[in-house]
Amino acid sequence: MTGKLYGVGVGPGDPQLLTLKAAALIRRARHLAYMVNEDGESMARTIASGFIGETPNEIPIPMPMRIGPDATRAAYDRAAARIGEVLDAGDDVVVLCEGDPLFYGSFIYLQARLFERAEIEVVPGIASPMAGAAALGHPLCARDETLTVLPATLPEDVLKARIAAADAVVVMKLGRNLVKLRRVLDELGLAGQALFVERATWPDQRIRPLTEAPEDASYFSLVILSKGDGTWS
Repeated sequence: MTGKLYGVGVGPGDPQLLTLKAAALIRRARHLAYMVNEDGESMARTIASGFIGETPNEIPIPMPMRIGPDATRAAYDRAAARIGEVLDAGDDVVVLCEGDPLFYGSFIYLQARLFERAEIEVVPGIASPMAGAAALGHPLCARDETLTVLPATLPEDVLKARIAAADAVVVMKLGRNLVKLRRVLDELGLAGQALFVERATWPDQRIRPLTEAPEDASYFSLVILSKGDGTWS
């Protein structure tokens, strides 16, 4: 019998936003996997650190940044092979995931590689758009509005067309793409309606109108834009 693979969402940053189910799984995990950057740091592990039990077998998964799809696929292949060995031995593995595992999450690519080898359970977490809206006290959408979620990594002309056609918009993965997004919203005459949130729910969270957003915005930033009149009564 193979072990079970858990994709556990740990939310956007504040550890108090973990679900009870996520906290319980993390506490009793014997094998704990998570993504790390080139410096060996893991946002997901940092969020969950207060819930980790005594001396689990930790499986850091190095992920290349800004290298290319071939290197990224190879990293997921290696990670799946390593986790697969533990599952094949009959042990469960808990994978810590920032936000929600299936919302722009790295867990998606592990799931695709391992779903034929083991039972998989996903524990949802609070995703950054929800956390950002809560931090701003601003609705994502209301009434008959539709919400469009866009990565800022899209080509400029695609961003412009999709924002122009949307009722309400969340743009994620900003970082160095913030300048491009500003340009698009300026051209659409919407920059003044856009709100900026960086590292929502973290102690160093930054909130401001997009027009006042810093040029050094991190990748973990987003913009919320509603084209409504601002009243929801």
